[in-house]
Amino acid sequence: MAQTKIPAESGTVFSTTLSRLRKEILTGAIGPGEKLRLDQLRITYDVSFSPLREAISRLVSEGLVLQAGDQRGFQVAPVSADNLREVTLLRKSLEVIALQRSIQHGDDAWETGVVSSMHHLSKFKSRNPAKMDNIDEVWENWHRKFHTALIGACRLPVLLQFCDTLYDLSDRYRRNFIQFRHVPRDVQSEHSAIAEAALNRNAELACRLMEEHIELTATMILAVLPTELR
Repeated sequence: MAQTKIPAESGTVFSTTLSRLRKEILTGAIGPGEKLRLDQLRITYDVSFSPLREAISRLVSEGLVLQAGDQRGFQVAPVSADNLREVTLLRKSLEVIALQRSIQHGDDAWETGVVSSMHHLSKFKSRNPAKMDNIDEVWENWHRKFHTALIGACRLPVLLQFCDTLYDLSDRYRRNFIQFRHVPRDVQSEHSAIAEAALNRNAELACRLMEEHIELTATMILAVLPTELR
């Protein structure tokens, strides 16, 4: 039986739609609890219903979107202090496992990836001091690459998928409730300390610093969450 060929551009449309929708949810452009109106999104994104529904289904599986109780609609997942605590607990647990294994199995390529991403983060801060007052997508990109590089040699692809999802769930809180100018914190030094310990193969120290890094972000977010979300 001849197989139906899928147009080459279909995957690109899906990927682009998914990336755009995820970004708007993470940044709060589409806020927590907001209904996703497919007719409006289809026009805004200039796509057909098929890639849009596929993108929404992916975000449902990641926990960023919920299906309405009547099974006929979708909404952005709400936020709460309890949810943030759960996400933080899971992220610390799984990311530490991945970091331990990466330190154990990491080769020269892993070390190069960690050093490169750390270098770009440091360079961005020094070249763009004014932009560090607000969340900037260039910094966000390298920040994610840094965390991904640290755990990338764990040799557990399913674990990496879970870590990636938890990063997004955690990141939405940080992007929506914290701005750099309001945070008396040297994030760059925290990153450097984690990277140094990991590259020195000091798993105990690196994992402790990673846990503290993740927990501190959650603590600062909880402090500024609106009363009704606590």
